Amino acid sequence: MTNYKQPVSVLVVIYTVDWDVLLIERADHPGYWQSVTGSRDDKETLIETALREVCEETGLDVGPNASLYKLNDWQAQNVYEIYSHWRYRYAPGITHNTEHVFGLQLPHRVDIQLAPREHLNYQWLPWQDAAEKVFSPSNRAAILELPQHMQRKSQ
Repeated sequence: MTNYKQPVSVLVVIYTVDWDVLLIERADHPGYWQSVTGSRDDKETLIETALREVCEETGLDVGPNASLYKLNDWQAQNVYEIYSHWRYRYAPGITHNTEHVFGLQLPHRVDIQLAPREHLNYQWLPWQDAAEKVFSPSNRAAILELPQHMQRKSQ
């Protein structure tokens, strides 16, 4: 039996209070920069998926650092067509994914421990530069919404 990915995923924009955004470069497509992403496993909640993916892809364990690292569900969803070169990961006939957007605020830039099979490099960029660098339109849109989420948090 093949274990297919669920067509339900998270996108986690990791950013600092100074509006620097973490980007990671995909190992399977060098030059493709993105925020943390990943599909839901089994019956995980979306928050559990976000926490697991952040830990797997960056080494950041939000649980023990919950007072410093603030994970927020941005209550945004994107439905998009799965790129054809990644469809083999999904059950036959699955062509679209629903992505749920989260933000993870850190007090400052931190060193990241990449998952070497998944990512080659990371960089922290000012939010506008990060939005220009990512390959995914939904990732770009999420980063561009960062000022709205920062304002809401401070109100």
